[in-house]
Amino acid sequence: MKVREVCAVVDELVPLTLAQEWDNVGLLIGRANNTVRNVLVCIDATTGVVAEARRKKVDMILSYHPIIWDGLKRITADGPSRPVYELIRDGISVFSIHTAFDVITGGVNDQLADMLGIVDPTPIGDYVPAPEGPLYKLTVFVPKEDVDRVAEAIFAAGAGRIGRYSHCGFRIEGIGSFLPLNGAKPAIGRKGKREYVEEIRLESIVAADKVPAVLAAMRKAHPYETPAFDVFRHHDLEGKWGLGRMGSLAKPVSIPEIIQKIKRTTGARAVGLVGPNRRMVKTAAVCAGTCGKIIDAVISAGCDLYVTGELKHHVALAAQEAGLTCICLSHTVSERFALKKLVGQLKKRLKPVTISLSRADADPFTWKSI
Repeated sequence: MKVREVCAVVDELVPLTLAQEWDNVGLLIGRANNTVRNVLVCIDATTGVVAEARRKKVDMILSYHPIIWDGLKRITADGPSRPVYELIRDGISVFSIHTAFDVITGGVNDQLADMLGIVDPTPIGDYVPAPEGPLYKLTVFVPKEDVDRVAEAIFAAGAGRIGRYSHCGFRIEGIGSFLPLNGAKPAIGRKGKREYVEEIRLESIVAADKVPAVLAAMRKAHPYETPAFDVFRHHDLEGKWGLGRMGSLAKPVSIPEIIQKIKRTTGARAVGLVGPNRRMVKTAAVCAGTCGKIIDAVISAGCDLYVTGELKHHVALAAQEAGLTCICLSHTVSERFALKKLVGQLKKRLKPVTISLSRADADPFTWKSI
């Protein structure tokens, strides 16, 4: 397979449009036309991971964190740019998914929510548009006898798709009126005479990228010289896409029980606790890595528990003052466990390619008792 083909499959599984605006995702190093036989999956493309990739004759690295965050002023064989230098030298491509994987259904935050047993978790904040882009509502008025033809035309052009359903629409009968003026070529009636026609108000949903084709199909199938129609932007106030997850647990769980769940799921060897640690948790929130001001929404919602990777000092103090229990797993520990599921999905979709999980990729912290 080619690099571009692997990128396309990854983008289907983890749409990059879900990434935060500040993020740096996609193909960051490499040539789209290069051949890929082996892919290595990791959190960070460190020097150790690059050396592992070289030993395994890897052609492409799929990393969670971007290997390039900001503009590079120099790329040398020594210093912080060394991994970038070695990857370019060895012709190894790098594709990063970061916050797109945080947001996507079944991604790292959903897996954290599942770990705690949150029922119907909802995103907490930093919302992004849905992966298919904004939706629009098309309303068009059609003579009764022509409505089936117009409906089939717009459905064939891509209208009417909602989730796993197609040909979705709504119809209601009414009376339309018009008066053809000079120069008009009316399909019904004649110039200078007001007409009243039994019409159907036909409505359907249309994805943003389908709007031009659907309108063209509607105009072609519609009998009127000038069809009457409206296109409205649809705002989904419930199906939000964003960072973090929050909700109620299926049943109250103690903090020690939750810590054991975390240990089994993530392999965490230590956790940092903030706030009350002897409570029964009924509502909880999660956010992989570190999520800045999202904790404000968690506090406002009155959650009992917040599980994350790390907290800044002043954020931890705010949580403590609010009576919120926080469990910090270490930044990458809160993320790395979720890669196993992604590797399984990639193996099913990229059968000509060998997919492996990095063994050199690890938490930069070593936790020891003192």
